Parts: sequence; structure tokens; C-alpha cells
Amino acid sequence: MQIYCFVSINLNLVPIVVVTFLSPYIKECKKIIEDWNLTHQLGANGTAIEVDWEEVQKFVKKCHEKLHQKCAPRIFTFHKVNTRIDKFQRFKDTRISPKVN
Repeated sequence: MQIYCFVSINLNLVPIVVVTFLSPYIKECKKIIEDWNLTHQLGANGTAIEVDWEEVQKFVKKCHEKLHQKCAPRIFTFHKVNTRIDKFQRFKDTRISPKVN
């Protein structure tokens, strides 16, 4: 029996280069996200992405390849993976709790 597993990842790729701005590298990964038609939320400390479980490593590898082509000799990457099988819930279905003062 196959169970559908909803997967979201928080991806953070850090090119190890001698520059202080990373926007050209972020732009390249964002283009890949859009080319793959993935739902995502760009954040200050990473990007939350909805992606099929089987596609996670393929997607991360594609981003690495593109950044290496952009002359990043090293890339430090970490990603957190969130899976759930109890319900199908996309980013758009979640509600953010109001701040408590």
C-alpha cells in the first residue's frame, strides 16, 4: 500500500565565493523553482518549497549544478525536510497565528 506523503523543504544554499552579495545566485535558484513550477516562499534564511519526495534530491542537485556553472567553487547546503501523511496541507492552506504581545 502506497501512502501519499506531503513534503516541504526549507532549502538554504550558500555559495562560498569572495563577494558580499548573493542575489545573482538566489536569482538562479529561484528560476529553477519557477521552471519546475514549485510552490515556494522566499525567506531571509532560506526558501520553503513544496516538492514531491522523489524530486527533492534532483531539485537540490540542479541548484548546485547551476551555481557551480555561475563560478561558485564551493556550496554549503542544508535543508530541513517536513513530511506528513495525516492530511494534505499546502502552504496556502496554513494559517499564521497572530503575534502574542
